[in-house]
Amino acid sequence: MVQLRDTIDAASTARICADGSLVAEVYAARTGIQDYLGREVDPENKHGLRDKAIAKVYRPESEVFKADSLATYSGAPVTVDHPSEAVTADNWRSHGVGEIHGDVVRDGQRVRVPIIVRDASAVQAATTTHKQLSMGYATELVFPADGKHPDGTACDAYQTDLKINHIAFVRAARGGPELRIVDERPASTEKPKMKITIGDAKDVDLSDGAAVALAVGALNTSLADAQAKAKAAEDKTVADAATIVAKDAEIADLKAKLADAEITPAKLADAAKAYADVQAKAKALGVTYAADADTAAIKKAVVDAKMGEKAKAYTADHINIAFDSLTAGVKVADQQTGVQPIGAPSNMNDTDKLVADARAKMLKDLTNPAAAAA
Repeated sequence: MVQLRDTIDAASTARICADGSLVAEVYAARTGIQDYLGREVDPENKHGLRDKAIAKVYRPESEVFKADSLATYSGAPVTVDHPSEAVTADNWRSHGVGEIHGDVVRDGQRVRVPIIVRDASAVQAATTTHKQLSMGYATELVFPADGKHPDGTACDAYQTDLKINHIAFVRAARGGPELRIVDERPASTEKPKMKITIGDAKDVDLSDGAAVALAVGALNTSLADAQAKAKAAEDKTVADAATIVAKDAEIADLKAKLADAEITPAKLADAAKAYADVQAKAKALGVTYAADADTAAIKKAVVDAKMGEKAKAYTADHINIAFDSLTAGVKVADQQTGVQPIGAPSNMNDTDKLVADARAKMLKDLTNPAAAAA
């Protein structure tokens, strides 16, 4: 016979009495298949189950509700945690904090038992840190050669002759001697998950390769998009800078052209002199031209007159070259131009004399109207 501990359902009605005791009805043993570690069921490996991850142990209805088994619940002690030994009259004061009292009854496929906890510290534990109940009992395990109970249920072993020893309030962790088989919920062996944020994905479980790959892929796509946008912005900045440079150069060229085109007294004088020079050379060659002809028109008139049909297709540059060639030997006197330079006239050096001459002419015209009319 082996000692067992069986976690039961404590989610039932419970109340604290006026004297501070805890009273409740809880579900205890149940029928059906229960999972155990192989080393718990067969610690010496006599049946080849020690290294099996999960051993299926069957509790047949005929054993759970057997009258002899149900009778062992009556008066069984309540403990806080499972003691390292079976509770007896010799050690009851060391382990007992209450007992099963009242009627033990079948409730479906479970056994319902009433309990009372009389110790104040045990009541505190049962309502705070030790909220689960675990049965401690002894049973015979039978290992069927064909892997089945006589009723046909497949299992690695099945229980017979169940005898309850105690009910313990426990935490959600296993305890007790190495060789005792227990049904108390084992401590979790699952490693805590490490979760991090990857890009926009929050709480990514590092142990989940698919989730990590998905989050990293999304982050890489986001980074690529950001890099593309940054490159586009950089290219636009470079293009804008080039446009600005080109505009600056255009503005500088326009300013230079404006400066060159600025009309000044000196430029007017030079232009007048050049125009008079062209006129003089045309007259010297005996070429006539329109009274309102400008410099270019006078030069064209000269070239057409001297070269005839040959000059019909000439451009402005050709005409300038031809005019310079045709008039290369022409001498023009400074005072024959007929155009006075800006400033004082060259033949009016004596201002007083000019005024006197103009006055004399006026008096003559007044005294000799006929001469003035002529």
